[in-house]
Amino acid sequence: MKSRPLSQRMRFGFLLFEVVILCFVSWLVFGHIFPPNGDKGFWFYVALLGLILGSRLDTPFFVKPSDVVLYAAPAAIALALSNNWVTWGSGEQVAFVVAMSYVIGVALIAAIAIISLGLHAQLAEKTSAVAKSLSEVLGTPRAIFTVVIIFALYVYHRNSAKEIGLISLAWVIVGVLSPLDGLARLFNRLKEILKGDAAFVTGGAVVAYQTPGLILCRKSLGSALSPGDFVVVNDPTGEPKICAALDYVGRDDGVLLRLVEISSAKINKLSQPRVLGLQKNEVALISRECLDKPLDERFSNVDSLVGIVAADTSLEKLFFEVSRDESLEEGRLVEVSVSRETVTYQIVNGLTREEVVQQKNTHGYARAQAQKIGIWDPGAKRFVASKWLPRPNSPVYLRLTDHFVPERSAVGHFPGTNYPASIRNIHELVTHNTAILGILGVGKSMLAIELVERMMAEGIKVICLDLTNQYSVELDSYLDRAHEDKCLRMIAAAGERDREAYAENPEDGGSLNNIREAISNDLREFLSVTSGKMLKIYNPAQVTGSKQMSEAKTYQERGQWKRGAALWSVTSVEITRIVSELALQLLQDRMSDQARVCLVYEEAHSLVPEFSSVATPSDREATNGTARAILQGRKYGLGCLLITQRTANVTKTILNQCNTIFAMRTFDETGKEFLSNYIGRDYASSLSTISERHAVFFGKASSCENPILIRLNDREDFRRVFSSQRHE
Repeated sequence: MKSRPLSQRMRFGFLLFEVVILCFVSWLVFGHIFPPNGDKGFWFYVALLGLILGSRLDTPFFVKPSDVVLYAAPAAIALALSNNWVTWGSGEQVAFVVAMSYVIGVALIAAIAIISLGLHAQLAEKTSAVAKSLSEVLGTPRAIFTVVIIFALYVYHRNSAKEIGLISLAWVIVGVLSPLDGLARLFNRLKEILKGDAAFVTGGAVVAYQTPGLILCRKSLGSALSPGDFVVVNDPTGEPKICAALDYVGRDDGVLLRLVEISSAKINKLSQPRVLGLQKNEVALISRECLDKPLDERFSNVDSLVGIVAADTSLEKLFFEVSRDESLEEGRLVEVSVSRETVTYQIVNGLTREEVVQQKNTHGYARAQAQKIGIWDPGAKRFVASKWLPRPNSPVYLRLTDHFVPERSAVGHFPGTNYPASIRNIHELVTHNTAILGILGVGKSMLAIELVERMMAEGIKVICLDLTNQYSVELDSYLDRAHEDKCLRMIAAAGERDREAYAENPEDGGSLNNIREAISNDLREFLSVTSGKMLKIYNPAQVTGSKQMSEAKTYQERGQWKRGAALWSVTSVEITRIVSELALQLLQDRMSDQARVCLVYEEAHSLVPEFSSVATPSDREATNGTARAILQGRKYGLGCLLITQRTANVTKTILNQCNTIFAMRTFDETGKEFLSNYIGRDYASSLSTISERHAVFFGKASSCENPILIRLNDREDFRRVFSSQRHE
């Protein structure tokens, strides 16, 4: 049965009524609804703050250590603002020190509980448990603000019996006794008694214990038991079991439900005698107030319980039977307890199954498959490895978090959560090469441009070979447009010079050597330490020139003998080779573990094509030259970022060297087969269905050790957050 605490509306009504009581007391004492500003009004505003932060709105049932720190902060600020140490006597000073020490003390205890939480050392676990228990008692808003009120009474009102009496009475009524609370709960309790004992209403009987952690229950006729309710099972062979009703699985003499055990929950002492009154194997509905301690935060929303661990689960893959699928979809995160740690998995697939659950009852269900991500480290904001698997039938919870808040280090986030996915090391992203793969229009170029901006922010120079001209538009703020136009004109002029000239030595014919020299001069200036420029963009298709492919020959034309050689146009693939080889040559002055230059190959299938996809034989040799430059570049700090929509048409010599992969939507079976070697067949098979602006991210530069499906940053969000923090 769902817990029946006072409703939010009722508690808000009580808050308003109690504010009226405070105003009435202020009128009796001072003749005004609101007390005068200054020392005489300090008690009123402290009491009001205590009510708002207290059981009325924020923490009606219990407090967490993190809440205690938030409650102590305004109390400490209020005390600090009231400090008048110079004019106070020793009594006021002692009262101030005692009150401030209490507030700071409970904040420190709560901080210790937070810091030591999750540490496996035995002493740390005990320290965390003790600190948490102390903070839950001493750190309630009622306790903290009672201390502050007592301080105010002594320092500002002790000379007036009327003020002390009425103010104390007001605080006792609204802050300590809370009689409205008691009356409301008494009314609810009487209502429950007249209906029957609502805390322990019979829901059904056990049919079978499906060890471990799963119980089959036959629902009683007329019972209100339904999936999501909490029940206690009177196990005749052991301790009573607290369970959550999971799902309906069939019927025989009644409706059959499965119950999943919540091992961390225990019945409180007040409710234990009632358990003894249950029949053996009886299942009774209970409220959360019957439990010894608050449930795990995941139970605050019963929709988060989405299934149980199924057979075939391994160290890397989780299979679970789906009991609730309203919010499930590919890419969402689910959590399972493994050796007292919460391990996160990402859903990658699903199928339907059927099994016999009782006699001839068959239970059809969806079986989801999820890939292990790891254990979330909130300090490092990344997932760390988990090296074991969950127990069969363990509860599986859907991870529900707030809307993603963009941050500078995040390249994206896990769908439906606020977990960021980050670049672990931007230098390794470059030196160990990166590929962005996917069909047209899914956000490849926007991701590449974001990565380029991250590189430049870390002092890595970027040379873009872009056939689309998109980079010069999106990254215009990084360019000295007049200087760049001048450089491009010089390269264009070099391509026109000697364009029709042949030579006896084929390597000297045409304008190719002039182009190489012009690009060399341009790159030498760009890569110099003193240049200060971070971005260079070439469009290889706009660099025109000629090359001589064969030796000069004598031929007869219109009766006259002439000598010459055929000249061919320079291709984009050859310009790509020239830029790549010159970049390597200019960086060979010293070796470096850090990235120095990144070559960006936009539309890489046209710049470094696979051998079977080249337009001319010379392009095959040019691609080989580019690949050699990339293979040798890492030790000098040179790497590449490769972007393509045709994975099958890009040279595998370079693609196989890409240690970081962003795989976006693709329908190419050859490409998916290639990617399966990197990201696994489960993720690769899902690439044809993932949404726009989503990508499977994996590799050396990823903050996660396993492949992950992420939602990429929106361009405007990234520019706003990245640019603002970069200039701080």
